[in-house]
Amino acid sequence: MLAGLAAFGFAPILVRFASDTSPLVLVVYRTVFAAAMLFPFWVWLRSSEQRSGKGKERLWIALSGVCLGLHFTFWISSLYYTSVASASVLVTIHPIIMILVERLWFKRSFAPSTWIGVVLAFSGSLLLGISDSQIEQDFADPLFGNFLALMAAIIFVAYLLIGQKIRKKREWIDYVFPVYFYAAAACILMAVVMGKNLLDISIIGVWAGAGLAFGPQILGHGSMNYAVKYVSPTLLSTLILVEPLLASVLAFLLFSELPPIASILAMVIILAGVGLTWRRAAK
Repeated sequence: MLAGLAAFGFAPILVRFASDTSPLVLVVYRTVFAAAMLFPFWVWLRSSEQRSGKGKERLWIALSGVCLGLHFTFWISSLYYTSVASASVLVTIHPIIMILVERLWFKRSFAPSTWIGVVLAFSGSLLLGISDSQIEQDFADPLFGNFLALMAAIIFVAYLLIGQKIRKKREWIDYVFPVYFYAAAACILMAVVMGKNLLDISIIGVWAGAGLAFGPQILGHGSMNYAVKYVSPTLLSTLILVEPLLASVLAFLLFSELPPIASILAMVIILAGVGLTWRRAAK
């Protein structure tokens, strides 16, 4: 998990280095490289166990892969429009969305302090959107970028819910490789439908795609998928909050991206709200 969390923080930095590559093309290389890296291990370690319900599981795994592909597409695209800090904070707001899903869909009750955390995080998101829309740094469309990052967080919730259900019945490689395969297939399809030339990528873009595949995807998402069988999803969601902090520091050091005071305040409010929500939810 330590290696995975560190890898998450480098994801937006690698995307920034490949800014001359279309986000749809970059996400194709990321997902294809990840599936290719895991393929030999899947052939070697995959389970041959015969049991009922595996056909239905494959459908859920395919849906999980599509969700992961969409998550990557929205999130990587957001970095082309807004700051690393804003995109990283908003994409990790999924614990709040999970709370709302559990309350509205599964009818689970939460303490009043949990809802204070939800309101804090939502208020911080609004403040972040307002402050970023007035930003003077050279970002294409911060408000639209923030929207894409938020959509990535919503889709990630669906991906996590499916993963929690299927991972209990399958070994790590038997879940992760098929999910990455379907994610790659979904991303290729989206890029082709949007008319993107998959060969229109620089050498830096190829290396960035390989780095995103090995680091944030295999080490980052892979460690989460491994740990969710043994560690509480609540704890995992809280630990992911390390990502925006590390990414923001790296973006400042490498690209001199310094968010305005209002944006920094909004980020602190969001992180405090998420932390309060999940600390209370865990109790």
